[in-house]
Amino acid sequence: MRSLLIIVPDAISAFVEKGEVQPRYYNPCNFFDDVHILMTNGDHPSEDAIQPMVGSARIHFHNIPEDARPMAVADRRRRWQMLDSWAKPAVDIARSIRPALVRLHGGDYNLALALAIKRQLGIPYLVSLHTNPDESPCRRYLSARPEQVAFNDAFEDLERTGLREADLVMPVYRSILTYLARLEVPRIEVCYNVLNRAAIRRKHDYSVGQPVKLVSVGRQYHEKNPRNILRALVDLPGLHLTLIGDGPLHGQLVETVAALGLNDRVSFLPAVPNSQLCAMLADFDLFVVHTEARECNKSVMEAMLAGLPAVHNRRVGRPVPELEKGVVRLVEDTPDGYWCALSELVGDRQGREALGRAGADWAWRTWNPADAEARYKSIYERFLDAPTHKRV
Repeated sequence: MRSLLIIVPDAISAFVEKGEVQPRYYNPCNFFDDVHILMTNGDHPSEDAIQPMVGSARIHFHNIPEDARPMAVADRRRRWQMLDSWAKPAVDIARSIRPALVRLHGGDYNLALALAIKRQLGIPYLVSLHTNPDESPCRRYLSARPEQVAFNDAFEDLERTGLREADLVMPVYRSILTYLARLEVPRIEVCYNVLNRAAIRRKHDYSVGQPVKLVSVGRQYHEKNPRNILRALVDLPGLHLTLIGDGPLHGQLVETVAALGLNDRVSFLPAVPNSQLCAMLADFDLFVVHTEARECNKSVMEAMLAGLPAVHNRRVGRPVPELEKGVVRLVEDTPDGYWCALSELVGDRQGREALGRAGADWAWRTWNPADAEARYKSIYERFLDAPTHKRV
């Protein structure tokens, strides 16, 4: 009986609310018999709702809410003593359940828990990283107040130590590699997210109807604000946009649509279950998105797997490596930029189809869901076969 201990900073209930429950996401190929999910927060998700994410495994939940007090301590030795004290319940959980591996999603306070478990029990830990903190700060304060600078330095020390001592760090796209190089993390493999292969349908018909159907998927916040897409639509009659997602800008976007006179040409769907979303993508004519996050967004990856021609902004700063090579139409984040690309693609079936097929070919070669899932299983097998464990 193989057990996996997953440690995450996320409130997993949010996956259910956003429709992001994906089969076997936490247990690729049903490799483990028991999956224990330890959250560094007070979230209490529904077992039935999350069960598909662990496949056929038994699911167990644990909570150790994060404690920011160590990050206010200037003395590094004392700070790590406090982190180790906070991590003691996690070590006790690991000693009780005897996991074969510890798996981290994200490099956050969960690094301190995994590091304590490894040092005391010899259980290896693997970390998947989903953002580049240097490009898209999450924990970092952006002001220069002394106490906030000190917190930033302490948190970077946690990241550097935890990632360097990880048995493997798995960035989910190549844009994260510059951050890991700066921290001098030694053991790295790019491993793309496992997407919902069973639900994704490949697009074959590239004709457009009336209206032309556009779709945009993503959380609605400052880095992913589609306002310039909406402004472009004003001068693109005959196009209808479906915005899928929710977030702090949702109410503002509803007001913008009304102010632009687009109520009859823009639809809002705050949440769509992932299986339903992946199945419906091929029914749209074009995918359009704005994001300043330096990431290969899952919604873009899913759209490309479906063969949907994608219009994507050129982000400020360094480009996203996976989105170069002409596999998406890159535009300036202006109403004119989106207008030019959309009007051209709507009027050019051959170009539209060529873009959709080029993106799909690249996506299936690069992040084929079956290959990605099998790769995670292969990595797990590699570490289970390695003689690294102490007796728990």
